[in-house]
Amino acid sequence: SRVLGDRLTVLRSPSYVTFLDGQWPISGEKVPSLVALTMGFSVHEDLDWPGLQAGPLFQRPRANVLVVVRGVDSLSLPNNITSYPLDNPVPFTLDSVASTVHTLFADSTPVVLQLAPSEERLYMMGMANTVFEDLPVTLQQIRGRLSQEGSILNSLQLLFLPSTLWGHRHLAKDHAPDLYSLELSGLEEISRHYGKDSPQFQDATSILASILQKFAADVFGVYSNNAVVEVVTVQNFETPLTRRSRSILATNQISNSQRPYNLAYQYNFQYAVIFNIILWLMIVLVLAVIAIAYNLWNMDPGYDSIIYRMTNQKIRLD
Repeated sequence: SRVLGDRLTVLRSPSYVTFLDGQWPISGEKVPSLVALTMGFSVHEDLDWPGLQAGPLFQRPRANVLVVVRGVDSLSLPNNITSYPLDNPVPFTLDSVASTVHTLFADSTPVVLQLAPSEERLYMMGMANTVFEDLPVTLQQIRGRLSQEGSILNSLQLLFLPSTLWGHRHLAKDHAPDLYSLELSGLEEISRHYGKDSPQFQDATSILASILQKFAADVFGVYSNNAVVEVVTVQNFETPLTRRSRSILATNQISNSQRPYNLAYQYNFQYAVIFNIILWLMIVLVLAVIAIAYNLWNMDPGYDSIIYRMTNQKIRLD
């Protein structure tokens, strides 16, 4: 049985990305940091949360897929799926993670897609502009697509992702990681029209739970079991209790940000691998030079060197 309340559920994860069983709550504003850590990226502030175990340095998921379901605090999912309470469910985006992917893999082919139809928000980067060029964005476009003949209504709009990726599965095999953030807000409308205790709402949540499990399995298969799929279920997003203030130095900060100072060097995904190869190669070479020098220093020229032996025999013959 599930504990009531907003939840963060991990539907799929590789064997080297370990989520520990427990009821440790995680704040909604920390979800982007959790996604970044599962992909092997560093974060500005340490995530003081014991649910995610440190993984290997040289194994990272090829994709992370986060599905946000609005209008319900939990879904009927199998008990063997890891799930955690979600505290302080404030609105969040994965813009920071997308920026990291863009910075580290600017010369590669990452696929970055963030879709929130309720806010008519679409963010695509890299190969996503090619893969999802015909993707409906607004609610009106989605309604128009579903009303067309041969619509995907029977399999639900969520299933477009694995079916589309299957046609571009070569992108799932490159070294650049992919990032997806999808929002589902249809349950809010169903709850508003029929109520949460209505059979329509109960049937919708049951269908969505089964669709999400199939969706996670399909995405997991496209990426050859190297993807993390999470689901955030939230009844209502809370407005963060913070007051935004404007600094009198804002103009200077903006102008200084355009100056070519204090910029980090371009980071490559293979940096750790190259560093270890060079480091251990240098250590082996240094040890080899020391061993050779030591043997040469203690060598007996008349006994160990064939050159001296041949020279001595020639002198004796002469």
